[in-house]
Amino acid sequence: MSADRDIKLDLTRGERIGLDEAILCEGKSIAHLDRILDEAAEKNARFLLTRLQTGQWEALAPRHRQVLDYDPISRTALHGTPHAPRSGPEVVVLTAGTSDVPVSREAARTLQYYGVPVKQITDVGVAGLWRLLERVDELRTAPVVITVAGMDAALPTVVGGLTPAVIIGVPTSVGYGVATGGETALRAMLASCSAGLMVMNIDNGFGAACAALRVLRAIGVR
Repeated sequence: MSADRDIKLDLTRGERIGLDEAILCEGKSIAHLDRILDEAAEKNARFLLTRLQTGQWEALAPRHRQVLDYDPISRTALHGTPHAPRSGPEVVVLTAGTSDVPVSREAARTLQYYGVPVKQITDVGVAGLWRLLERVDELRTAPVVITVAGMDAALPTVVGGLTPAVIIGVPTSVGYGVATGGETALRAMLASCSAGLMVMNIDNGFGAACAALRVLRAIGVR
């Protein structure tokens, strides 16, 4: 079956909701990805590709690899010219541990694609609480803090008690045994005593960034 028959890009999504179409690469064949990128080039479209594994990236046609801005850590790629940089306060992307960085980087790269200023703070999990307390002043200047954590996922609850910002928690699949692929982190965030904590699905850094974009638009930051 031709890849052309399976593809219908939504190139007007940005006009409708303020968020461009993003291409989830997980599960897509190289033929589909090459065709998507061909159509994007024909229509001078820009978008973000997520969950693009290194093997997929390496298998793409050279003409596509030459124009994509690919980051193997976040598994994201940018096609076309990103949105113009915006002024205003930074969104903080906070990461409990280094193992959570792929998810936090996905959130940061999504925000950067939209031109939003981002500050990334890593390895400040509650096992060494002093590391977080050293950064509290930075957190309090942010309108939105995306907090990425696995294992017991206590970090967003603590952050919610330290800053008036909108807190978006992202549970990750990091952890041993009963962490069960992020389910414990997800339940911990959902059961948080920190009032108003927003919670994304497991490993969904992209979704957290999109939620932050909607918040910023609603409060008139962008």
